[in-house]
Amino acid sequence: MRLPLLIWGVLLAFAVPLLLTPLVKKLALAAGAVDMPGPRKVHTRPVPCWGGLGIYLGFAAAIAVVATLPLQKEVVGMLAGGLVILAVGMIDDWMGIPPLAKLIGQVIAAVVAVSFGVSVHFVSNPFFGGIIPLGYLTIPVTIAWLVGITNALNLVDGLDGLAAGIAAISAGIVAVVSFSQNMVVPGACSLFLGASALGFLPHNWHPAGIFMKDAGSMFLGFTLASVAAIGLTKSATAFSLILPILILGIPISDMLLAIIRRLMRGQNIMTADREHIHHRLLDLGLTHRQTVLAIYGVNLLLGGSAVLLNFLTTGQGLVMLFLLCAAVLFLANRAGLLSLGRNPVAEAAHSRAAGESSVHK
Repeated sequence: MRLPLLIWGVLLAFAVPLLLTPLVKKLALAAGAVDMPGPRKVHTRPVPCWGGLGIYLGFAAAIAVVATLPLQKEVVGMLAGGLVILAVGMIDDWMGIPPLAKLIGQVIAAVVAVSFGVSVHFVSNPFFGGIIPLGYLTIPVTIAWLVGITNALNLVDGLDGLAAGIAAISAGIVAVVSFSQNMVVPGACSLFLGASALGFLPHNWHPAGIFMKDAGSMFLGFTLASVAAIGLTKSATAFSLILPILILGIPISDMLLAIIRRLMRGQNIMTADREHIHHRLLDLGLTHRQTVLAIYGVNLLLGGSAVLLNFLTTGQGLVMLFLLCAAVLFLANRAGLLSLGRNPVAEAAHSRAAGESSVHK
């Protein structure tokens, strides 16, 4: 792919959401797709949704312009599945749909992508070398990966600019790793996705004028997972499976902690709460922007580690992963993120918010 064409694609992916989001905002207001304040939410005024539509249009426009990728089947599948996930999210943001129905929509989107060749065929073995073919497990593992990351990014979309920034940083890191392994198509798609998220970010920065909500966060998560399946997981390097997990470490860890926390309390894993990573940092006294920037920093640390891991020997990589895990666990414990029981600080904040809400009614 020629560099000027790639640059034009990135500029287009950035410009489309930047310029079209105000129109999307008017469309959302006219349709009544507005997110109202609530006890579990941080914002205190109604905010229009559907910001994900501008992100999708920017990404799709860049792909269309750079059709000389060549337009591989996997890329078509990623766009088609992304369109399904966007539609499911927009409907949910507009009128709300049951969690099970939303999950079914996510699975349908994943099946669409898999039918076009988006798949994880094997996993590498960093301890003993070689690869482990998935065989008949290829399709279910790929669907689980796509649906899992879709929901992981959706869960961290709780503060202005958080999901868009995490997606942009993660996409940029995926692009760096992809190009370093001569994977041009996944690298280009990652750049376009990151540029689209950045183009939306000025409209979503605190205080946000529009939310991406499920339509945007699920599309970004789904596409990041698809790009990783198309590119990073195809590498036969020892850490091919660990790279995308590191790059998406924040949303993945937040999702896993939420599942464990709810299971330990005997709750449905789809039960909403106010104890995600960003909520915990807010309860510790950080401001909205400080919380977002702190999570950006950890995201960059994990992403940078993924880039470095790509150039280390297996032994060096294992040592680095051990030290990184120890450091992250130490910091998470200090921040109270590993406390899976009752969180008095969060409960007090929740009670205050509920009280304020009832006063205003």
